[in-house]
Formats: sequence, structure tokens, C-alpha cells
Amino acid sequence: MRVLVTGGAGYIGSIAVERLLDRGHQAVVIDDLWRGHAAAVDPRAVLEAVDLRDRSAVSVALKRHRPDAVLHFAGATLVPESVREPGLYFDVNVGGSLNLLEAMRAAEVERIVFSSTAAVYGAPETLPIREDAPTRPVNPYGQSKLAVEQMLAAYETAYGFRYAAFRYFNVAGASERLGEDHDPETHLIPSALLAVRGDRPALDLYGTDYPTPDGTAIRDYVHVLDLADAHIAALERLDRSLGPINLGTTAGFSVRQVVDAVEEATGRPVPVRLRPRRAGDPPALLADSARARELLDWEPSRSSLPEMIGSAWRWMERFPRGYGAATR
Repeated sequence: MRVLVTGGAGYIGSIAVERLLDRGHQAVVIDDLWRGHAAAVDPRAVLEAVDLRDRSAVSVALKRHRPDAVLHFAGATLVPESVREPGLYFDVNVGGSLNLLEAMRAAEVERIVFSSTAAVYGAPETLPIREDAPTRPVNPYGQSKLAVEQMLAAYETAYGFRYAAFRYFNVAGASERLGEDHDPETHLIPSALLAVRGDRPALDLYGTDYPTPDGTAIRDYVHVLDLADAHIAALERLDRSLGPINLGTTAGFSVRQVVDAVEEATGRPVPVRLRPRRAGDPPALLADSARARELLDWEPSRSSLPEMIGSAWRWMERFPRGYGAATR
């Protein structure tokens, strides 16, 4: 297949491109490099420096490359930023996605896999979370992603689009060449590794009084390679719409368990600053991933903490400046 990948210069998107190419597919990357890295784009792929908010440029790119399908990773993803700047999130995530869907329609491309988020659920009432749980996002980031899911369902009804919307939980790990390099870095595992390296003074640990075994919040983690493989499996099954699908493991690890595992993997202590709970953070988020197993024959195989943390640490040690010193 020829696959157009939006956000293909970002963390998850770049690794998905690498996996696509390794399996013999072709990849065209659309990324404005706002928070992505040109050096993260596999040299075997075509890179189009296009902002999804530019409808004309997106349309030209779709018509030029005529992909068989789209992997849509591009978006703004920082929850606190979405609260401060909601307009940015609706502009980038909703407006950009609308431009992409219209460009797909004009180019007669009808298959798309969308990167959504577990944030669409808000604070869940029951665990693990099934896809039919109420969607009550509590911040503009989650609201914007849910709006795109609703657009996809409408385009399916009106125009025959076939889609999957993956609701991510927590993603971690790296491939041999590609890893996580965000500015700012907000994810727990790379933040802990940066604290170990002395690249930040300490890891901020938010909340130690949750109703969990060790008092810290529990989250569901999945290795980025397993996540990328799920996207390819969905592409190969889009003869019909698959709808929303959780990607997680149902296992769950607490923040303290992650910190302990980072110390074990690196052989170094993690400096920690204890902070109050953040508003809206639930005690636990765990995915029911039965639909992914049923529809995609997908089973995460790399999502032990040592494997995820070990791969991230090896990448960080190999590229201590991230993509700062790398070239495409």
C-alpha cells in the first residue's frame, strides 16, 4: 500500500512509518515540523512539510500522492496547554482533521486510521474501560479528539469512509533508531529518565494519596512498537469500518512502580519532588483491549516495564541530544 502518514515526524508517527516501510509498504509523510523532527522521518519516505490547517496545501498533497489509506497521527497533545489555549487545540485537531477529510474525499481516499485518546472517557466509572463506556472528556484535548471521532462516524455515513479510531492509553519505549524527544517532555518514563541523567532537577510526582496500593496513580502502558503494529493491522482490515478501539494491556503500573523500574533499569536513583494531585487525574486508567484482540488479532508482546524502559533508556543513551544532532 501507499500510505499517507500525518504527523510522521513525531514520536509515534515516525515509528509507524519505519514499521510500514520495513513491511514493504510505501509512506508519504505530511508534517509541518511544529513539534516533529525531520531527522525522525525515515529516509525511505517522502516528506511533505505541510500544515494540516492549510486546506489547499493538504488537498494538493493528497492529489499528488493518491494514497491508498491514511494514518492520522498529527495533532496537539498536551493537556495543560489545551486548558490554557483551547482555541489552538480545536484549530489544530478539529480544523486540521476536517481539512484532511475533505482532501481525502476530493482525492477519493476512503480509509483512515486515527490517533485518538483515552482522554475521551474523562474520569471513568468502571475499570477496565470498554469502548462503549460514556465519553465525557474533561479538557479541550479530549474534547477535540472526540469531535474528530464524531466527524469520522459522520463521514462514514455520508461518504462511505472506513475508519478505525485508536484510543491510546500510555505509550512508551523506542525502536533502535527512533525514540521520544518532546519539548516540553511531559510523559512519565522519559521524564524519569531525564531526571536520572540530570537533564532536569527532579521528577515531579503528582499525588501520593490515591486509593491505590501504594498511593500513586495507576496507568496502562503499551510499547510504541506494539502500538505501531496495531495501526498496520487496522489498515489491512479496513474493508469495513472498525470504529473506536482501545489500545492498552489492562495490566497497569503505578507511578511508584515505574520509578522503581527506572532505577532498576538504569542503576541510578530517580530524584523525585512530591506534588499535590492534579485536578482531573483519576486514580487509575486501564484499558479493556478485547476489541483489539478480536478485530485485529492484536496482542501486545513488548509491554513489560523492563522492556519499555530499557528500550527508551538505550535510545536516550545512544542519542543524548535527541534529534538535535541528527540529520535526515
